[in-house]
Amino acid sequence: MKKRYQYMVWLLMLMVLADVAQLFTSCNEDRAATLSNSSPALISADSLVTIDTLKIPNDKFGQAVGYGRQLMLHTAYYIGPEGINGHYTGNKMNCTNCHRDAGTHPYAFNLVTVFRNYPQYRAREGRILSLAERINNCVMRPNLGKPLPLDGKEMISIMSYLKWLSDSSHVDSHTKGLKNMEIAFPDTAASSDNGERLYAVNCTRCHGTTGEGQMRFDNVTYTYPPLWGAEAYRQGSSMHRVVKLAEWLVANMPYDKVAHNKPYLTDAEALDLAAFINDDKKHPRPAEKVKEIQYPHYEEKAIDYDKGPFNDAFSKTQHKYGPYKPIAAYWKSKGLKPTY
Repeated sequence: MKKRYQYMVWLLMLMVLADVAQLFTSCNEDRAATLSNSSPALISADSLVTIDTLKIPNDKFGQAVGYGRQLMLHTAYYIGPEGINGHYTGNKMNCTNCHRDAGTHPYAFNLVTVFRNYPQYRAREGRILSLAERINNCVMRPNLGKPLPLDGKEMISIMSYLKWLSDSSHVDSHTKGLKNMEIAFPDTAASSDNGERLYAVNCTRCHGTTGEGQMRFDNVTYTYPPLWGAEAYRQGSSMHRVVKLAEWLVANMPYDKVAHNKPYLTDAEALDLAAFINDDKKHPRPAEKVKEIQYPHYEEKAIDYDKGPFNDAFSKTQHKYGPYKPIAAYWKSKGLKPTY
């Protein structure tokens, strides 16, 4: 009980400090000219997706919603390898490491409309998935865990939170930030070597020189998550695809130098950085515990997925690192929609 009380006091202090820090962070102005020809990120604030979590109801359902949000923010504390409410995730990362601010941050794998969008056909599995299955995909892939029981408190609470997000949001066709930020493909392939240089300048201060991240002082979770290695996300996770990761990076990193209307990295730099982080020749990743068949219908594969067979004659290396323009053009010429 004492340990939990100390944790909650520390957590409150951390949240206050984070809010203060955000008030004083700003973007570098000297990159504006370069970035003006990059991502279409000039978005007015009033069109961004927003959620007021103070409006979570004060009743039994609200309790489930609140716990679901806490699970998103503090996954490792509650259901991690040493979790107080179960041991379901296999590493000490949190859902909010990718779905920032528990899925409410714009352009960061936003979850505001996910409840209304499932069940949904998923090309990666080649079938229609329920929302609960999709949640367990995240638990098992990036979090290296085992599935949450479908009728358990944790799954029901996460589902309640996602339903509340959907019901309380006011989104329309003009709402921005529900999907990742679009990037423009350069004519050249993404460069892992250039990404390594960018990583050294921009990322080592938080994620370490060997991608190990920074473990928090209490060893419960990470202050900054690992990007590769035995405790990071594994192959098959969405973040392991170069384009998918680059879309996230250009809108979110470096976290203290980027804003929704002013990216710090150019699109090409984000692709290079993603290529370095996901370079399996340079970096180890956790092994798959269960062999999976991903994209069983090869004509539905994302163009940056690098496991064959492919629906074209482009190499495995080009599928992973690009250049992507010729692949996308070929798919369109065949009447197919390139996905990434």
